[in-house]
Amino acid sequence: MTTREFHFSIDRGGTFTDVFAQVPDGKGGSAYKVLKLLSEDPSNYPDAPREGIRRVLEQVTGSSHPRHAPLDTSRIASIRMGTTVATNALLERAGERTALVVTAGLRDLLHIGNQSRPDIFDLRIASPQPLYEAVVEVDEAVMLPLGTEPGPRHGPTPQLNARWAGQHGAVRGQL
Repeated sequence: MTTREFHFSIDRGGTFTDVFAQVPDGKGGSAYKVLKLLSEDPSNYPDAPREGIRRVLEQVTGSSHPRHAPLDTSRIASIRMGTTVATNALLERAGERTALVVTAGLRDLLHIGNQSRPDIFDLRIASPQPLYEAVVEVDEAVMLPLGTEPGPRHGPTPQLNARWAGQHGAVRGQL
């Protein structure tokens, strides 16, 4: 049986993808490998995180792992991955069109915020444009399962959900 000895931590950014791997050292311990790849390099690989994993596996095991073949994951214990791509898209306002879905009555929540600003008494407040185009208010109820019998305090059932939606409506607003 093959043991799962490879641990990958990957940060995929807009320009570069960093791969940190804890790998077997061949003596019963661990060694570390670090790679930096271009996040987008379609002439060399279709996906940077996958390519980083492929290169490490190939280098450490000495086995061929063809670029376009499925990876053998039998020795991989974990893959942790983070990305700044979505954050960058928001900061640059270059992402897809979005809507804010919020509890009914809280339409202005993000606009009001916490009133943090450099001069609390300044009447000319410059705030950035919202990241969303529309606000959709939703009548909602949060029910926690607090027992085994259906009921208002014991979690939702299809009947309770239908009755609640009939009494309160479902969604207000338009996209």
